[in-house]
Amino acid sequence: MTEAAPTERFAGRAWILLTVRLGSILIVTVVLWVVLRATAGIESFPPSTTWATLGLLPVNVLCLLIVRKFHRDKGVSLRAALGIQKGRIGRDVLWGLLWLFVLNIPFMAVVAGTVFALYGSDAPSAFATIFFDPASSVRMEPVVLLVISLVAVIPFMLINAPTEELVFRGYGLDGIASRWGATVAIVATSLLFGAQHILFAATVPGMLVYFIAFTVWGLCAGFIVRKQGRLLPVVIAHWIVNIMMSSPAIILPILQLTGVVPVF
Repeated sequence: MTEAAPTERFAGRAWILLTVRLGSILIVTVVLWVVLRATAGIESFPPSTTWATLGLLPVNVLCLLIVRKFHRDKGVSLRAALGIQKGRIGRDVLWGLLWLFVLNIPFMAVVAGTVFALYGSDAPSAFATIFFDPASSVRMEPVVLLVISLVAVIPFMLINAPTEELVFRGYGLDGIASRWGATVAIVATSLLFGAQHILFAATVPGMLVYFIAFTVWGLCAGFIVRKQGRLLPVVIAHWIVNIMMSSPAIILPILQLTGVVPVF
């Protein structure tokens, strides 16, 4: 009984952390939608990517604080939980670049395969509409858009990848695995990782594509972390993806302000 209690507590806290992550994302998304609906007349749900990224700021801070507390209760720092070790950073960066390539192959294949399964021969044209809903966009002056993008994107670039990995492939995965085994843990955290990204899609078909694709990413990342025994390389791969995907939100208004790109 005394031996099972710490394991049960570890697993229970893992579920709490995962529930807080998904629940807070849902709450923030709904609040953003209500505000945008009232102020800008935007009816489409969920909000566009820029607003979703802004909403992730409080979610990431909350989750980072919770996972830090849970780790500290076990006598583990976030640095140790991430696997940051002097003398191994260079190797971890190289592993991260490898995992970036490995993870993106099945991810992109699943995105393409799901879109083709949904649209058949119309899939090439569907790619232009499934991931962007013009009705969810708010027209803003480039300087305003740049300020919002900086507030939303810079923190996202810095803390989203380590926070998500600490939640899903770190504490969440280890906690569930401690009681139900690695297979159940990888599947459960991957499904929740996919479910989280439903609210970042622009359309209903996009929600399905995101759910499947990010679940596959989670499965592959979870397997890598369990086999390699290190979290940092996957964090680095995740970091690079986040930077590549979110940096256009900053670059576009800068190009508009400089006159290189016309204001839409």
